[in-house]
Amino acid sequence: MGQEDLMNTAEDVADQFLRVTKQYLPHLARLCLISTFLEDGIRMWFQWNEQRDYIEATWSCGYFLATCFVLLNLIGQLGGCVLILSRNFVQYACFGLFGIIALQTVAYSILWDLKFLMRNLALGGGLLLLLAESRSEGKSMFAGVPSMGESSPKQYMQLGGRVLLVLMFMTLLHFDSSFFSILQNMVGTALIILVAIGFKTKLAALTLVVWLLAINVYFNAFWTIPAYKPMHDFLKYDFFQTTSVIGGLLLVVALGPGGVSMDEKKKEW
Repeated sequence: MGQEDLMNTAEDVADQFLRVTKQYLPHLARLCLISTFLEDGIRMWFQWNEQRDYIEATWSCGYFLATCFVLLNLIGQLGGCVLILSRNFVQYACFGLFGIIALQTVAYSILWDLKFLMRNLALGGGLLLLLAESRSEGKSMFAGVPSMGESSPKQYMQLGGRVLLVLMFMTLLHFDSSFFSILQNMVGTALIILVAIGFKTKLAALTLVVWLLAINVYFNAFWTIPAYKPMHDFLKYDFFQTTSVIGGLLLVVALGPGGVSMDEKKKEW
């Protein structure tokens, strides 16, 4: 079997998977996407004092402002998750969660940690895809703006979302000389380029979902660490953040790459 035949077979399998799961995939994608916000909102409730004390000590902002920060994170994240899952005011919920990401990036000094910054940007990419998915005729935040085909805001949101999503995989590359690491880097880099440019997008995104799911379960198994150990919370945070990026990729699988992509351009050739 040649390379082209193998690719065609893989695409047929992916198409069959999509036909079977098309009714459930968008719902699963949204649930995965908001999982990190849901977990973090619940954590704000159960670790209220610790979170407040950390913000108060780090920023010397006083008890009241630190309490407001934790309360805003709790209500903003849990409220946004409820709205997204119920499909009510999804665009407002997405903007609210964008604000939470920006707030936490500053408050927890993520801005200076490249790995965590890239993962937060990837999370933002997932929200951007969700925002694009939520747009409907006559109910767009760009109401009144004439449609311009491939130049429509929705399609550029999908492009931006795809590009930001692949930042997650750049944090998973291992720069050492072992055969496995070199192979993983080569395959991973090829897949993220395909998703970013929108070529064989659904197949590449689905492959990345499987790959990232396996890595997430293997490396971020927080349930194997006692809850009182700091590593438990670290792995738990990493697990749900990675799950959210999986949700973003599932949206790409369910909705396609959008108009600004090579897959769409191929239709004109």
